[in-house]
Amino acid sequence: MLKKCTLIFLTLASLSGAQSFVQFTTKVNISPPEERQALVDSFLVAVGDFPYIENDTLVHFLYYGTASSVHVPGDANGWSVNGFPMFKLSTTNLWYVTKNFESDARLDYKLILNGYSWILDPRNPNQVTGGYGPNSELRMPKYIPPEEIKYDAAIPHGTVKDSTVFSAHLNNSRRIKIYTPPGYAESNKTYAMILVHDGLDYVNLAKMNNVLDFLIYHKRIEPLIALFVPAVDRTPEYAGAKQDAFGDFIIKELMPHFESNYRIDKNPDRRLVMGASNGGNISLYLGFMHPEVFGNVAAQSSFIQPSLDRGFREKNRLPLKLYLDLGTYDIASLIPLVRNFVPVLQAKEYPFRYQEFHDGHSWGNWRAHLDDILEYFFPETGQGVEGRDQQPGLFELGQNYPNPFNPDTTIPFSLRQDGVVTLHVYDALGRKVAGLLEERLHVGRHAVVFNAEGLASGSYFYRISVASQWDQRWMILVK
Repeated sequence: MLKKCTLIFLTLASLSGAQSFVQFTTKVNISPPEERQALVDSFLVAVGDFPYIENDTLVHFLYYGTASSVHVPGDANGWSVNGFPMFKLSTTNLWYVTKNFESDARLDYKLILNGYSWILDPRNPNQVTGGYGPNSELRMPKYIPPEEIKYDAAIPHGTVKDSTVFSAHLNNSRRIKIYTPPGYAESNKTYAMILVHDGLDYVNLAKMNNVLDFLIYHKRIEPLIALFVPAVDRTPEYAGAKQDAFGDFIIKELMPHFESNYRIDKNPDRRLVMGASNGGNISLYLGFMHPEVFGNVAAQSSFIQPSLDRGFREKNRLPLKLYLDLGTYDIASLIPLVRNFVPVLQAKEYPFRYQEFHDGHSWGNWRAHLDDILEYFFPETGQGVEGRDQQPGLFELGQNYPNPFNPDTTIPFSLRQDGVVTLHVYDALGRKVAGLLEERLHVGRHAVVFNAEGLASGSYFYRISVASQWDQRWMILVK
C-alpha cells in the first residue's frame, strides 16, 4: 500500500514502456472512473521512492493524498505560499504540476498542504539544512553534489577550538571557532588565514572545516588557519548602524588578538575575508576600508549596500583580489546588485572571479562552492589560479581592448606550448553568444577580434581553454 502525503518527481523514461507523463495522464483521464485510481497506484509503485527527472530538464511534482490544495514553494518561486499550484488528476488522489529547470540546477523546496501545512518531501532522501531548518533538495542530473563537505574519517583533521571574545567597541561578547590545519602544533611556520562571517553557520551548515580538511589532504589548497566569527546583532553589524563599530572590532580588537596567539601571516595578500548575503557585504566593506589588513575578499550571493557600490566606483583601484558568485534563483533584489557590481570591478581592472549557478539563496548553494573560493585564493602552489585543475604555464589570457567597446574588441592571449585552443563569449547568465576559436595553435602571441554587432549592451565574459585548463575575463559592450 502506498503511503499518503507523498511528493515525488517522475521521470517516465525509467518506467517499462517509457510512456511520457502526458501520455500517462491522458490514459488516466480516458479510462473508466473505477480504473483510474488503480492506474495511479500502479504508476507510483513503478516509479519508486527517489526523485526522477524526464529528459534532463522536465520535473513533474506529484502529491499523492487527500488535500484541498497543494503548492510547491521554494527557491524557484521566491518561496511564495502560492507558488507552483498543483492540479488534481481526474477523480484520483494524485496532484501534479510540471516545471522546467536547467540540467545542472540545485534548488530547495517544500510542500504546502491546504494553505498552511509545510512538509518535507518524505520520498526524497536529499535534504539540506538552512537557517530556518531542513528543506528538500532538488538535484538535476548534471548537478554534482559536494563530496568535500562530508566528514572523512580516513584523512587527517585540523583542530577546531572555541574562544569567547569581548568587544569594547560593540560592548558584547561572541563565541568564535578557530580552525588550525593538521600539523599546526608541530610546525613553527606562519599560515595564510581566512576570516569567515556567519562563521558558526559556515561550520554547522556548510561544514567548512570538513572542506578545509579535504582540500588540504588532497593538496588542492595550502594549509590555512580559519577564524569563524558569528554575528551578535547581524543586520546592524553587517549592513547597518553598527557596521563601523563592527569593523573596528575586527580590525582593532579581533585581528591583533589572534595575531598575538596564532602564527598568522601579516601580509594582506595572505588573508581572506568572506561571507554570504549580508556576510558578503561586510566582507566587501572590510576589504574596501582596510585593504592593508585583508587583501582578498569573497562574497557569496551578496547584498551590496549603495555606499559601498559607490565607493568602489569612485575610488581608484585598491590592492584587492575578489571572488563573487550568485544564484540565478537568488533573492530577486540581490541579483541586479551583484550583476551591476561586476562591471565596476571590470572597469577598475580588479583581479576577480565571478560565477553564476542555477541555484538559490541557500546554504546548499554556498557550501557547494567553498572549494572554488579556497582554490582561487590559496591553491597548493601558493599562486592564484583561475580554473579548476589548472597548472601554471600553458597560456596567459589578456584583457580585451578597447574595453568598454562598440562593436569590435580584440582579445589577446599567448601560448607557452602548442595546443588546441577554444575561445567563446558568454552573456552574464553564462549562455554562449559567440564561438570565436576552436583550433590548434602554436606557441606565441595571438589575438582574436570579436564583433558584437547584434548583441545588446551589457556585461559579457570570454573564456579560453587549453587542455584541462581555462581562464576567463569580463568585458563591457556599450552601444
